[in-house]
Amino acid sequence: MRIGALLALTLLAAPLTAQETPTEREAARDVLKKMAALEQSIDVPSIVTKLTAPNPAREAVVARAKELMDKELIALGDDITKNPEVGFVEYKSIKKLTDYLKAHDFDVEMGVAKLPTAFVARYRKNNGTPTLGVILEYDALRGTKGAFHGDQHSTQGPIGIAAAVAMAEYLSKNKLPGSVIVYGTPGEEMMPPNAKTDMFEAGVFNGADILVRSHSSPATTRPQPGFGTCCMNINGTKYTFSGAPAHQLTAWAGRNALTAVIHLFDNIDGIRSNIRPESRVQGVIMEGGTAPNVVPDRTVADFYIRYPDVVYLEQLTGMVDDAARAAALGTGTKVKIDHYGKARDGISVATLGELGFAYLKKYGATNVIPEPGKPMGYEETGSVSSVIPGLDFDAQTSFAPYHTYEMETDALAEVGHKGFTADAMAMSALLFDFATHPEYRAAVKKEFEGIKALFGEYQAALRKTYTTPKVPDPE
Repeated sequence: MRIGALLALTLLAAPLTAQETPTEREAARDVLKKMAALEQSIDVPSIVTKLTAPNPAREAVVARAKELMDKELIALGDDITKNPEVGFVEYKSIKKLTDYLKAHDFDVEMGVAKLPTAFVARYRKNNGTPTLGVILEYDALRGTKGAFHGDQHSTQGPIGIAAAVAMAEYLSKNKLPGSVIVYGTPGEEMMPPNAKTDMFEAGVFNGADILVRSHSSPATTRPQPGFGTCCMNINGTKYTFSGAPAHQLTAWAGRNALTAVIHLFDNIDGIRSNIRPESRVQGVIMEGGTAPNVVPDRTVADFYIRYPDVVYLEQLTGMVDDAARAAALGTGTKVKIDHYGKARDGISVATLGELGFAYLKKYGATNVIPEPGKPMGYEETGSVSSVIPGLDFDAQTSFAPYHTYEMETDALAEVGHKGFTADAMAMSALLFDFATHPEYRAAVKKEFEGIKALFGEYQAALRKTYTTPKVPDPE
């Protein structure tokens, strides 16, 4: 009762603070009221209390997932950690993962969605619906010292496999309806291509009733219900400047593309006071010339332009594009603008988030943050999480921030191993409940479809809010 009461208080308050910025919350006030009413009608705390009650069958599945982690899959994750491969060339990593899946009665289809290191693995004894989908990641970060697993994707695969195998074996052994499908998704840290979006558009996830995955975290967390993404909406954009070469001693005979790209960075810094404070505009120079005695005639800068919602992101991206055009105009060069990739809002639901969080605490996750965080889709590219309900399991797996060498070190340490195992156990428990309780599946669907129906209204409200100033012609 005490746990249920605390959950009730949390969830009643959550929609009032849902969404990431004060502007979003104010603009979408009516939408959030409707979301709050939806959450109250579902009564998530009662669902969590009921499902987390003692259940020997569930605990047997959880124990099997733990056994697989302890005996084999932690070691497999450590092996991938020590042998990192960046996105779209994870050939050794996927062989290790798919060999394990094949040894546990999964058929593997490689190269789905025309991505060589993407795969789908289906349990050979699948038996209809519901279809339980598990997402695996395995790509390493691109670092100045080479590839490294500073985001711990190395053990996301083994965690998902433990839950998938444990659930598949349970359903098959007890002749229960249900199917388990594992999706290998490459290059999460890179775009283009945006692997999950490409896989979604190719129909790879069609038929999945739920999708789950694990991700590293410095703390044990879960999201509020609503619209969002872990790392803000993103426009990946490359700016390619073209100039004319000349000898350094007669530089006026050419047009310096390096000067242009430097002006781009200066121009962006110059407009930071005129953009909303939640914005993040960060880039690197990919090409900056080849010799100091030749005026560079080609440079390339790669930027991630981020904002919590896509509506203002459109304005922000336009401002950065204009900064690039100004840099070209001011240096006599030309610029090509390539919006090559994007990440968008997904949907998070409390029916999954609160139950998963309860299981993470039950199975030993550490550094637990009691308050729910911002809403976020579960797979960092809202295209999938805005259509199929799911959850990202985030037990503490490191003492360090994301994308650091220290987080990679923690993947091989007790904090990582303990968090990875908690994720696998909690994931298998939630999948068990989803597979064996039709009324729970109905509640997840009701909440997901209800929130999804509000998304257009939410964006319309933001468009009315993000007005641009009218600048008169100079007199």
